[in-house]
Amino acid sequence: MKSRSSSLFVRLVSGLIILQSTSAFAEAQLSLQKAIHLAQSNDPWLVQSKQTENSILAKSVSESALPDPKLSLSLANLPTDGLDFSQEAMTQFKVGYSQMIPAGDSLELKSERLRQSAAQFPILRQARLAELEKEVAHTWFELFRANKSIDLIKQNQTLFEQLVDVAQASYSSAAGKTSQQDIVRAQLELTLLQERLSKLTQQQEIMKERLLGWISDNYVSNYQMDDYSDENSFKSQVLLPLKMPNGQLIEMSGSSVEEFTTSQVTQALMQHPDIVVRDQKVKVHKTSIALAEQSYKPSWGISASYAYRDDDPMGTNRSDFLSVGVSFELPIFADTKQDQLVKAAKLETEASKTQKWQVMRKMLSGFQIAVARYKRLIEREGRYKSSLLPKMQEQAEAALNAYTNDEGDFAEVVRARIAELNAKIDALDIAVQKQQSIVEINYFLAGVK
Repeated sequence: MKSRSSSLFVRLVSGLIILQSTSAFAEAQLSLQKAIHLAQSNDPWLVQSKQTENSILAKSVSESALPDPKLSLSLANLPTDGLDFSQEAMTQFKVGYSQMIPAGDSLELKSERLRQSAAQFPILRQARLAELEKEVAHTWFELFRANKSIDLIKQNQTLFEQLVDVAQASYSSAAGKTSQQDIVRAQLELTLLQERLSKLTQQQEIMKERLLGWISDNYVSNYQMDDYSDENSFKSQVLLPLKMPNGQLIEMSGSSVEEFTTSQVTQALMQHPDIVVRDQKVKVHKTSIALAEQSYKPSWGISASYAYRDDDPMGTNRSDFLSVGVSFELPIFADTKQDQLVKAAKLETEASKTQKWQVMRKMLSGFQIAVARYKRLIEREGRYKSSLLPKMQEQAEAALNAYTNDEGDFAEVVRARIAELNAKIDALDIAVQKQQSIVEINYFLAGVK
């Protein structure tokens, strides 16, 4: 029976080697780069942003024009006793024209403020592209982790199915040391693996649906993610280059992050679209201050009218009338109106500056957290590759050899295999988290050229 058990384990190990070298998907592949490209190409927000920008630019042209003039037509002083236009000397047909002229440079400043508001939208679109890249990459890597974890679980599910068969065969023959408890343990571990597989499948489905929010349905339903079973393929197509605050790119993202001062990082973050757009908002508010200051100046009105009079009943010609007038506002309530308008505009500007620095502090903190996480993950990844994974594999092989030579415990074989599986999944989690940390770091440095 011992030789039969050894043969089953040899076939099992050989089968796992074949499984690990086989691509998990046969359908068309959805790479990380393709997912990001699709999300950025098909985002309706970008279209809406461009439409809104054009709308504001159109308004800026309208705001630079003078108000429409007013034309009035009137029949004045018509006698009611006979409605005769020529009866009374004061009866006249009047045509009037008036034009308002806003105070100071109000028109130009209103137009300039709208142009400055429109200038925010290209920056917002840059911010949106960076946000899309971050969100899609995070989701893609979560889906990648779920897919690869499912692969590992399925491989070990086959292992434990054969472990159950071996334990039952050994127990039935009564030739080995296998007990009924060993059979129950193997069946329990198989059930636990099936439960883990179910949870991962649920996570896989959630990530796929989340990806639907970024790219077209066609690609999610008809395409699978790249398997990247080959290590060189994984390195060249999945590992993201790590951006530095000075604009340098570290390829393959395996190097340690260089040390940069807070001042250098702050200068790099100042170029981020989320910060640049707030600088633009400050400009808009400063223009609002200048516009509010125009309220100290009077607005003007110019009017002119021409009044036609008919000849008198005797045929004597009556002179027509021409009237010209000028009107203007008197800003005499400055304490309660103009001063307060300027004060409000200045406070809004200061509030905008404060909001900018709040965002800057948050981004600086987020950048430092992402860098710290990345450094720790590099250390852990090196520890897993150099020590933990090889030792886990050695332990599993040693337990297997001891059991096949009738010198070890079946339960130890199960524990060793479970520990090896957990170590592989942990190593996968570390690799994915490291890439997600790079995604975060690159997002914060999106404005660095």
